[in-house]
Amino acid sequence: MDHLRLILLLFLFLPTCFSFTFETPSINEFTNQSSSSLKQKILELANSPSTVKWMKRIRREIHEYPELANEEFRTSALIRRELDQLGVAYNWPVAGTGVVAKLGSGSPPFVALRADMDALPIQERVDWEHKSKVDGKMHACAHDAHVAMLLGATKILQEMKDMLQTTVVLIFQPAEERGTGAKEMIQEKVLEDVGAILGLHLGPEYETGVVASRPGEFLAGCGGFKAKISGKRGLAGVPQHCYDPVLAASTSVISLQNIVSREVDPLDSQVLSVAMINAGFAHDIIPDSATFGGTYRAFSKKSFYGLRKRIEEVVKGQAEVHRCHAEVEFLGNEHPTIPPTKNDVRIYELAQQVSSKIVGEDNIELAPLFTGSEDFAFYLEKVPGTFLLLGTRNEKTGSTYPAHSPYFFIDEDVLPIGAAIHAAFALSYHSYSTNSYSF
Repeated sequence: MDHLRLILLLFLFLPTCFSFTFETPSINEFTNQSSSSLKQKILELANSPSTVKWMKRIRREIHEYPELANEEFRTSALIRRELDQLGVAYNWPVAGTGVVAKLGSGSPPFVALRADMDALPIQERVDWEHKSKVDGKMHACAHDAHVAMLLGATKILQEMKDMLQTTVVLIFQPAEERGTGAKEMIQEKVLEDVGAILGLHLGPEYETGVVASRPGEFLAGCGGFKAKISGKRGLAGVPQHCYDPVLAASTSVISLQNIVSREVDPLDSQVLSVAMINAGFAHDIIPDSATFGGTYRAFSKKSFYGLRKRIEEVVKGQAEVHRCHAEVEFLGNEHPTIPPTKNDVRIYELAQQVSSKIVGEDNIELAPLFTGSEDFAFYLEKVPGTFLLLGTRNEKTGSTYPAHSPYFFIDEDVLPIGAAIHAAFALSYHSYSTNSYSF
């Protein structure tokens, strides 16, 4: 996942007809009289010293042995080990290293909770007892904690299984950082019968325990491109005999910047950045080709694919002006296209209301739009759902650096909070799906 903060913070509460009281389920719905007891039960289970210690142990074990996308064999084995000990059935392998577990009633409604589990090719610079033991690899995006929190939620739900009137689908997903994991899990039919899905990501943009999200458009769609402009090689001292691909590439880069500044509505945020240029090998030879590439981002599908279309048109047009030929490739496996992340308004409201009962109303914030991207967007194209950010900023513990930093570190006090939010969302979904929601 891209850094969860560039210049702005990452991430209205809309009026809803649902009441929001945390209640113990009866046959058909939660009852007002026992609302606080269910909330208290979840929080007691999440914050019990043994559970907190267990989640920390899991997170630290995963952190010490980070694995890159589609290589999460040890992590997958750890997850299966813990599910076995909890007595929770699962399917494996799913999309290579993924694990999908189910618990609850075994009948509709189905609700999914997702955690990603891959690490990054980064050398950890944090000096602590459980520092990465694998050179050049690090959990610098909190996926180790995501797995620990979802296992924590699994433990809570298993202990409260008599109260579950839903089937909870627990998705432990590989390859989020590559942008392909969610799509591959969907191809394995992990969303079959699922009516809603929740995704959660930790980040130091907010203080520990603050929940931030927004309804509708949230994270940008992200794509990469690479252009190759071919010309005619020759001596730089007699350029009239050459077709200069360097000049064509240079004017292409400048012209690409005009798309956002002159063709796009200023209120429709888009990004087009060229980040790589390569050409030639000598100061006095015009090369036969030049390559350049970058990223493009937008918050709506219309804008996203419109931007992609214009990139190709501009590059090919500028190449032709300079008597060259251009090929534009929109990157696939290495840098796949990820659609915009768009939260379902009603599921967003449900998640915010549930979260407020765990962290308190004062710790719920409306997030801004963010030009980072997440492959959780692929799930949201298939089923209603929401993606939220859970703060982990703590100056005392050193949890201040952004994701993908070699100094990234989390405040482990967030683990029981994330586990409780996951569990509470799953427990609340039955009454929500039957239009009798109260929590």
